[in-house]
Amino acid sequence: RQSLWEKPWVVYAKKPFGSPKSVVEYLGRYTHKIAISNQRIRKIDAETVTFSYKDYRQKGIKKQMVLSHAEFIRRFAMHILSKRFVKIRHYGFLSSTWKRIKLKNLQQKLGIQPKEKLPPKAFQPKCSCCKVGNLVTIATFDLRGPPQWFLEMSQSQPTPKK
Repeated sequence: RQSLWEKPWVVYAKKPFGSPKSVVEYLGRYTHKIAISNQRIRKIDAETVTFSYKDYRQKGIKKQMVLSHAEFIRRFAMHILSKRFVKIRHYGFLSSTWKRIKLKNLQQKLGIQPKEKLPPKAFQPKCSCCKVGNLVTIATFDLRGPPQWFLEMSQSQPTPKK
């Protein structure tokens, strides 16, 4: 490892293509997506998985590849990050420590109003049937099921009309 620090590295970086926006969009495709999207998977049967891909050796023409389930999962698993491995790290003034300590000072010097932190909204689950109305918890039960008194009470009440 020490020999790497002593090596005279020359960093070569090409001029970015397009605009900064196009660079961010390009990187975003690789940093915020999974290894293969569902739309690229064409067919799954009892033995194989068929998916589409671009063959850049042949000018990016679309092709299809057929793999066994085990090989598909092996290749997909190669894209899963190791435990505690961070895909994107922020350094300098973007690092979390720096932002927490010095961001307000930097914003003042630049004449930028710091954003006010809004209090977090209380979680209000939606109805699982209509997905519109708010779900109100009336009673909760153990994993063993409702108590006998609740069953008796619910049987004595009329059922609501739909």
